[in-house]
Amino acid sequence: MAGHVRLGHIALSFHQASAAVVQLLIEQNGYTVELSAAPHGEMFERFGRGEVDMVCSAWLPASHGIYLSHLEDQVIKLGVLYEPYCIWGVPEYVPADAVATIDDLKKPGVAAKMRKVIQGINPGAGISRFSQRMIEDYGLAAEGYSFKSGTEADCFGTFETGVKNGDWLVVPLWHPQWLHHRYKVRALDEPRGLLGGVDQATLVANRRLAASMDPDLVQHLKALTLGNSAITALDYAICREGISARDAAFAKYPTGSIVG
Repeated sequence: MAGHVRLGHIALSFHQASAAVVQLLIEQNGYTVELSAAPHGEMFERFGRGEVDMVCSAWLPASHGIYLSHLEDQVIKLGVLYEPYCIWGVPEYVPADAVATIDDLKKPGVAAKMRKVIQGINPGAGISRFSQRMIEDYGLAAEGYSFKSGTEADCFGTFETGVKNGDWLVVPLWHPQWLHHRYKVRALDEPRGLLGGVDQATLVANRRLAASMDPDLVQHLKALTLGNSAITALDYAICREGISARDAAFAKYPTGSIVG
């Protein structure tokens, strides 16, 4: 075997999806891969301590830049796997002429119907940090709105239950994510730019590891582009079709087809 790579990813299903593809590519080039997952802050701390060699992936510059700001001299940026962005969205049945922007949430008629607790995921996620600030900066707290951190199951379960009941609610979400494969979620206009814009989901590696790897593999990793729709589909396969991340990745990218 050519060597051993410790590949880490943030413990969310769509990060698991992209990491499975990266794992396949590395293994197809003769390396063994040790895969591990952890919440946002913990994973980047492990990366900084040298406990993982590569992280799939860092959303740069907005969402995860804070975690890598002190590691620039240790890190090489490889491929941009997809271009994620955060949204506050509502189910498609919420009328667009009533709720089109974040400020519309403060309209008396809208506020009376809308679920006031906006259920998010873990507090280390960019969408959670952004959402907490939005509650204050848009004056939503004065109208009774609040943001609540939780698990993926808390966030997505709240949305699916709300849709089943026809409720008006806001979901703090992002692309790519499996809910978009199943539901139509309309993004609200967010004129202050607090959601961070479009990031680049970047595969980052320890410089020492990259220097020791086969140059052809490094070039393959730099060229690897998956796209938002592919990650959304893989995420759906994992979360709602019960397919393992590895099997889903292999079904979409058979041996030798990931690059080129």
